Amino acid sequence: MPITRFSSSRTGYLWFVSNIPTVAELGENESLRRTVSRLNGSDFALVGSGDDAAVIKAQDGKFVVTTDTMIEDHDFRLIWSTGFDLGWKAVATNVSDVAAMGARPTSLVVAIAVPGSTPITFLEDFADGLKAACEQLAPGCGVVGGDLAASEKVFISVTAHGDLEGREPILRSGAKPGDVLAVAGTLGRAAAGLALLFSGDADAISAYDALVGVQKRPEPPIAAGIGLNATSMLDLSDGLAKDAARIAKASSVKLVIRSQDLQGFEAMIDDAAMRLGVSSSDWVIGGGEDHSLLATFAPDVEVPRAFKPIGYVAEGSGVYLDESPLGEVGWDSITG
Repeated sequence: MPITRFSSSRTGYLWFVSNIPTVAELGENESLRRTVSRLNGSDFALVGSGDDAAVIKAQDGKFVVTTDTMIEDHDFRLIWSTGFDLGWKAVATNVSDVAAMGARPTSLVVAIAVPGSTPITFLEDFADGLKAACEQLAPGCGVVGGDLAASEKVFISVTAHGDLEGREPILRSGAKPGDVLAVAGTLGRAAAGLALLFSGDADAISAYDALVGVQKRPEPPIAAGIGLNATSMLDLSDGLAKDAARIAKASSVKLVIRSQDLQGFEAMIDDAAMRLGVSSSDWVIGGGEDHSLLATFAPDVEVPRAFKPIGYVAEGSGVYLDESPLGEVGWDSITG
């Protein structure tokens, strides 16, 4: 095989290939075998990968299911993210949605399409990222099936399942006036990491590598959501303002966020914001992809330690920052 330079826009780093086979050279079966062999199994699978469909057990027959898609150059860029990063993020973005319903993540089905010229090591790294994220974020959960196809760009689609374990799901529509509004996880860090990557400032990216890491490999607080005694909850994927508005609309209530309760989140990213000449509050309020959990709690319920109160629920509509209406700023999966 001749030595080939594999473009950095395809892998996240430069490849000089002399003995690494590509997906096209190996074909579907062998590419799948090499990839699937690196994955962990699911503790909840009665029938795993290998048949036309997996069979997953649920305690009382009720389970939750969600799906998410990641597309090259729209949701990620391969000049920034490795296969491992993408595998990790594919898990994180989906199990956080499961946990936001109060369910325990049990299994994932993963479909990925890549150019035929992609080195097989990219898929192996992707599988390693899937496995590592499952083991760290949702122990017991695993990939139980999926699909591999060819396309001009990398396209990743994940379907995640979760067991409610006999409980009722936590919906967006249950918030009541008087409830406490609280968040588990980070705010603004993933947005800061993305801004750093877009800046192209290598020194800044290196200086704030932890923020870049939250963008590439988010760590949602999955355990905090499972079985939570909350009146409403959702995954903060599109930004605090935009996602809070979804609870307000679904519950027909007004959410009031206290600016003083956001100062701790802003302090964690102030230095990076000053480096780039932007406002840290913009990242906290409008930045997405932290995949934290936003929940409301009845006033007679003790807010769990994993959650920080940031406001309250009142009669009315919309989302307010102190006394001012807050627009639905944040990420839009169609317009960006």
